[in-house]
Amino acid sequence: MAQKTKKEITTKKATPVKEKAVKKTITKKKTVAKKPTAKKLNTDFAVIAISGTQLKLREGDRYDIEKIEGEKGDKVEVKEVLMLSTNDKITVGKPYLKDAKVVLEIDSQFKGKKIEGFKYKAKSRYRKKYGYRPQLTRITVKKIG
Repeated sequence: MAQKTKKEITTKKATPVKEKAVKKTITKKKTVAKKPTAKKLNTDFAVIAISGTQLKLREGDRYDIEKIEGEKGDKVEVKEVLMLSTNDKITVGKPYLKDAKVVLEIDSQFKGKKIEGFKYKAKSRYRKKYGYRPQLTRITVKKIG
């Protein structure tokens, strides 16, 4: 076998690189842009005070709150409405709105995920573990008004 010079080696390596570059031409496909469809979002909402918390509610949505009295299928009217937004009109109460109410339906009563806590004091061998499962109620918002 004959020995190859450096010039021969570099020229042979350079030619396949050019061929690969030529073979890798990419043609772009034309795509037709879709027209955006305007979906009407439900902008009506209410802020109520129930079971020690304030909730922002939308009609038809489900929420988990602390337990309230009632059974599955019962309707609950909440008159502690703090704020109401209907048809892009916002009304704020001082503290509650008069003649405003939200109708809720109880879907289920259940226990939530276990919450665990741990107390620890250094250098005194004191360790205390505790936990509980909160009682919750799942509600569905039927009517805001």
